[in-house]
Amino acid sequence: MSVLKLVGVLLDYPRDELWQHGEELLAACDEAALTPARRRQLRGFVQQLLDSDPLDAQAAWLATFDRGRSMSLLLFEHIHGESRDRGQAMVDLVETYRRNGFELDARELPDYLPLLLEFLAHQPETEAREWLHHIGHIAGMLAARATERELPHVPLLEILVEAGDGKVNLEALRQRASEEPRDDTAEAMDRLWEEEAVRFGAEAPAEDCKPPTRSPARPVHREVQP
Repeated sequence: MSVLKLVGVLLDYPRDELWQHGEELLAACDEAALTPARRRQLRGFVQQLLDSDPLDAQAAWLATFDRGRSMSLLLFEHIHGESRDRGQAMVDLVETYRRNGFELDARELPDYLPLLLEFLAHQPETEAREWLHHIGHIAGMLAARATERELPHVPLLEILVEAGDGKVNLEALRQRASEEPRDDTAEAMDRLWEEEAVRFGAEAPAEDCKPPTRSPARPVHREVQP
């Protein structure tokens, strides 16, 4: 299993069948083309996951990646936000996948990071490195926020930064992350829902005519076998 596919599997929502492939995942960590230190970190992450109850691991994943936007694994959330450019970027990415023989389920979100990593795992190394370099700042910011929140996913995200040539100032990003307000608290989520309350009837739109922002989307996860 390639490093990118392995990292993608480990970042993805931990489905029940993951525990059925524990030995394969541990072996993939030991065989990964990484430094010994990174291999140990990967193995430690996998072992901690396998030692946990699946329901607890799934709840932890949702609390990490599905509350607020700052830890979203949807890449265009960080690039385009609510801009109309996001829709066209989605279309362009789907077309890129299709040109390379990578078909998506109709419900899948093409900018979901584990999905992109699965795609890149089948591309030439130089091309995969270019893609990772392009999203390196996002991976770095996710890694910095994960560090600030003491999450176990830090080495997974830092591996992606390194795979994209690692030209990201992680120390500066960690400082930025330490100064950010959390968007995954109950209070922050309540404010978000208040801002996104749906208007019904003949009530006029706001004077600025801005489209309503949306709540964080939950991706549809692919069945990825290790």
